[in-house]
Amino acid sequence: MNINATLIGQSVAFFIFVVFCMKFIWPPATAALRERQKKIADGLDATARAIHDLGLAQEKASYQLREAKEQAAEIIEQAKKRGNQIVKEAIDQARAEADLLKAAANAEIEHELNSVKDVLRTQLGALVVRGAEKILRATIDRNVHAELVNQLADEI
Repeated sequence: MNINATLIGQSVAFFIFVVFCMKFIWPPATAALRERQKKIADGLDATARAIHDLGLAQEKASYQLREAKEQAAEIIEQAKKRGNQIVKEAIDQARAEADLLKAAANAEIEHELNSVKDVLRTQLGALVVRGAEKILRATIDRNVHAELVNQLADEI
C-alpha cells in the first residue's frame, strides 16, 4: 500500500463527504437553525410585548382604581352634604312648627286673658253695684243694675 494513494483516496473520500454534507445535510440543518432562531426571536418579541402590555394594564388598573376612589370620595361628600341639608331642613321645620305652636299658645293665652278680663269686669261691676247698693241702702232695679254693670264693664 502506497501512502500517497491512501492519502489521495482519503482526500477524495473526504471531499465527497464534504460535498455530500453540503448538499444534503447542511441545508436542512441551517434551515432548522434559522427556524429555531426565528422562533426564539418571536418569543422574545412576544415577551417584550407582554411586558409592555402588562405595564399598560397596570397603569390602566391604577388609573381606574384612582378614579373609583375619587368617585367614592365624591359620593361620600355628596352624601354628607345631603345629610347636613336634611338635618338643616328638619331643624327649620321644627322651628317653624315651634313658632306655630307658640303663636297658637299665645293666641289661646290672649283669648283666655280676655275672657278672664270680661269675667272680672262683670264680677267687679256686680261688686261695685252691691257696694253702692249697700252704701246707698237703696234697692236698685234689675234693669238699671244690668245697665250699670254693662256701663262699668265698658269703662273698665
